[in-house]
Amino acid sequence: MITFRGGIHPPEFKHLAENKAIEVMPPPRQVVIPCSQHIGAPAKPVVAVGDEVKVGTLLAEATGMISAPVHSSVAGKVKAIEPWPHPVLPTPVKSIIIEAAGKDELDCAIKPRSEAEIARLSAGKIREIVRDAGIVGLGGAAFPTSVKITPPRGVKIDTLIINGAECEPFLTADDRLMREKPEGIIQGAKILAKVLGLDTAYIAIEHNKPEAIKVMTEAAAKVWPQAEILTIKTKYPQGAEKQLISAILKRDVPRGGLPFMVGVVVQNTGTAYAACEAVTQRKPLYERVVTVTGPAINVPKNLLVRIGTLSTDVAEHCGGLKPNATKFISGGPMMGIAQSTLDVPVIKGTSGMLFLNDKKSLFKIAEEVNCLRCGKCVGVCPMGLVPCEIARMGEYEKLEQAERWGILDCIECGSCAFVCPSGRRLVQWIKYGKTLVFAERSRKKEKK
Repeated sequence: MITFRGGIHPPEFKHLAENKAIEVMPPPRQVVIPCSQHIGAPAKPVVAVGDEVKVGTLLAEATGMISAPVHSSVAGKVKAIEPWPHPVLPTPVKSIIIEAAGKDELDCAIKPRSEAEIARLSAGKIREIVRDAGIVGLGGAAFPTSVKITPPRGVKIDTLIINGAECEPFLTADDRLMREKPEGIIQGAKILAKVLGLDTAYIAIEHNKPEAIKVMTEAAAKVWPQAEILTIKTKYPQGAEKQLISAILKRDVPRGGLPFMVGVVVQNTGTAYAACEAVTQRKPLYERVVTVTGPAINVPKNLLVRIGTLSTDVAEHCGGLKPNATKFISGGPMMGIAQSTLDVPVIKGTSGMLFLNDKKSLFKIAEEVNCLRCGKCVGVCPMGLVPCEIARMGEYEKLEQAERWGILDCIECGSCAFVCPSGRRLVQWIKYGKTLVFAERSRKKEKK
């Protein structure tokens, strides 16, 4: 079965939510919408305190090539523009706080395009629509999609891959979206392929999602027969784009490189669906599907949630937390980020909310001792690195050596830490080393 070198297969825990149909969560009384929800420059507010907004109204505009606008997810009044805790960034970021008016009134610009209008759209116009809709990668990376589908001059893209792997344990948002909105995803893939000048695309789905494979295959036959549904092996991190490219095309993205260097663009299924809605409905990205799950939430669900909804409101909608809840992770258990508060908002890159308790250890993690030099981390590293050595270099701040050994190529998947019999916190030390490398680069740049 199609797969890549290395990787692991941790317990999946998807049974908690995989059979829960997507439920629309009612708009909250208040949303907090960060201006930084994407890789790149923060968006710049174009509204002021006291302004009235509707669902889909532009709140902040992109400020550079790698940036993305943000839109209101509720109708109401701008209550404040101030720093607020962020689920990914370490410090509070400028956020637009909106008090909902109780009426779910859409911006007048949101209206369907006819099939004839859609057919007449050029590749350039579609890129503009995707950019203005604020669409970013919904698999978690949050890279602006309009940039990703605009390869550098002289670069030929020959393959589009739609990523339906969803390899993180617990998360089922993409699975449910494929099962419930397959035609929209296929249509979005077709739109993205048109922009790239392609006549087909691969849609890759892990083999632990048989219902999604079935309905997506049926939808492709109706909407776009040229799309090829590929069943890939269930393995983590199969959904990482470099690993997906290796598995499907047997191409290796060069060290420090990006997929376009080997002629490939990879987009998440949720991103494809968002592109479809932007083009066909003129709908900006103001809501997304989120898996709310874990042993410490009373009722696990897959929810269509408005961007900016506070995690505390989401948890309350799912029956609240159990008394023994001890940890809240934004994302999945392998690459998600533990939170210090429930007052962080859902952002565009929020694929899941995981609530854990003190009764059940998900993964057996050994007490940390010295490295045994066993090489298990080397065998599972999907990037072909030597995690034990790179982590040591990060820990002891041997930055030049760490760069030579490929510290910046680590995708921080956690496979190495998962298999380490010594309980070494390998990912943490590698991330620490990366931070120092980037800081040193900035210092040298300022000197020049």
